[in-house]
Amino acid sequence: MHEGLDPEVRRLVERWEAKGIPEWHTLSVESARALEDRLFSPESRPETVSVREFAIPGPRGPIPIRLYRPRDERARSTLVYYHGGGWVLGTLDSVESICLELASRTGRLVVSVDYRLAPEHPFPAPLDDAAAALAWVSENAASIGATLPVSVAGTSAGGNLAAAVALRAREFDGPEIDQQLLLYPITDHSSETGSYDDHAEGPLLTRSDMEWFWDSYLPSPVCGANPFASVLRTPDPTGLPPATVLTCGFDPLRDEGIAYADRLSEAGVPTTHLHYPGAVHGILSVTDEVALAEEAMAEVVSALDGASER
Repeated sequence: MHEGLDPEVRRLVERWEAKGIPEWHTLSVESARALEDRLFSPESRPETVSVREFAIPGPRGPIPIRLYRPRDERARSTLVYYHGGGWVLGTLDSVESICLELASRTGRLVVSVDYRLAPEHPFPAPLDDAAAALAWVSENAASIGATLPVSVAGTSAGGNLAAAVALRAREFDGPEIDQQLLLYPITDHSSETGSYDDHAEGPLLTRSDMEWFWDSYLPSPVCGANPFASVLRTPDPTGLPPATVLTCGFDPLRDEGIAYADRLSEAGVPTTHLHYPGAVHGILSVTDEVALAEEAMAEVVSALDGASER
């Protein structure tokens, strides 16, 4: 089942499986949220990054955000970051390790957004919060020491929101976006792909998990055809911001991520596609344990810097 996985990744997966950690869809929403927080929240913060947390106005109430700023330099640009978790799970804590890495390695001000979650707040509520946070950062840049224009980024469902925010900004004359960083993103409601067939049982993310996430996110299956939910169905990607798309070989989302990178590139959007055949969904959360994850993070940072210089 694990043939072809990077050896360190395989050992990590085997340790995960040995602990008997259940699949997300088998848990209640409350239990799944508590488990993700426990598994992915870091135990400490490096002294090289300062952290500040507060709330900003949102379309249906305050949106908590957390700012990560390198202590030893003025942030040279700004990255608005949306966490993963299938639009159902995830907090500012569960994504903190990635935000700390990006802030310390890139010298950017990273703004992590705690958008509303489904099923209590289905589509388009998380997207509305994501767009509101981008607008607030763009409009209040001076007050938080942000540099314009901002970039958007996210993992998994957060990658979906980052891509959808970029599309929404283009369609409705929203804030200028420098680039989009889409890390193993969800891009399509359909699960009729080879990677879903190959990795229906995981590791770490299964077809049943994704079906649960989509069923929780969408108020109706019909909404799965909406390009702001399934960004791969965007009729015309022309004019979207430059993109970096990261995909993993052992991930049900692999093929839709590759397809979106290809669509952007074919539409003339400057696109960097980073693919790791031996990696699993969520690889960037284990940079301190897996050399391939460290390599992937280093290439993400290099791609960000390269896009900024274009």
